[in-house]
Amino acid sequence: MKQALVKKLTGPAIAGILLSVTPIIFTSLLTVYAVRYETVVTTFGVWQWVGLTALCCVTSAALTPPTMLALIFGYFLGWQAITPLFLINLGGILFINLLVRWIDHDRFRHLLQQNPKASQVLERIKEREFRVIFYAKLSPVLPFGLTNLLFALSGARLSNIVLGGMLGMMPRTLLAIWTGHEAREIRTLLENPNQNTWAQLVVIGLIVVSIIGLWQVLQRAFR
Repeated sequence: MKQALVKKLTGPAIAGILLSVTPIIFTSLLTVYAVRYETVVTTFGVWQWVGLTALCCVTSAALTPPTMLALIFGYFLGWQAITPLFLINLGGILFINLLVRWIDHDRFRHLLQQNPKASQVLERIKEREFRVIFYAKLSPVLPFGLTNLLFALSGARLSNIVLGGMLGMMPRTLLAIWTGHEAREIRTLLENPNQNTWAQLVVIGLIVVSIIGLWQVLQRAFR
């Protein structure tokens, strides 16, 4: 039993587990830091925010959820946070995609191709991969790093991952910036980011649109 479990814990499987667990841990740490050092962060200058943006371009790939960063950046920078968050989202997508392609070398995709049914389904989905990526990224529920990992492992085109990912992330990123900008206390913001009724409705709407869109695309692919 243990040997069978160990065999299933391949590199992609371990990476998937880490990308699901580590954002939860680092979200808690980020919340504690932002609350405790709020007065320090308010004194940050341009170059400090540039350095923080560059750091988050890497950490957003697996550690710091971009939506959480959007709340914090929106709280301190307001709508000026759009540019750094665009770079952070782009950096996170590119970093994990290039890292997976460098380490995996398409081994996962070749493994799937050994199963005719799995290979056929994958090819059908790849014909509509831009829409799959867009709707997956539209949902605030699906983890940012995990979806990037799955798209990279599946062999999706980088242009579709970047464009579909950025367009899909745009609504929830703008919502998070607006929520952060409107907040009066960072502790209340981070502990209950969707306390605003309109924000709750938008989040629910994004989830519903994402589910319906993915269902329609996958249903057509499986026909």
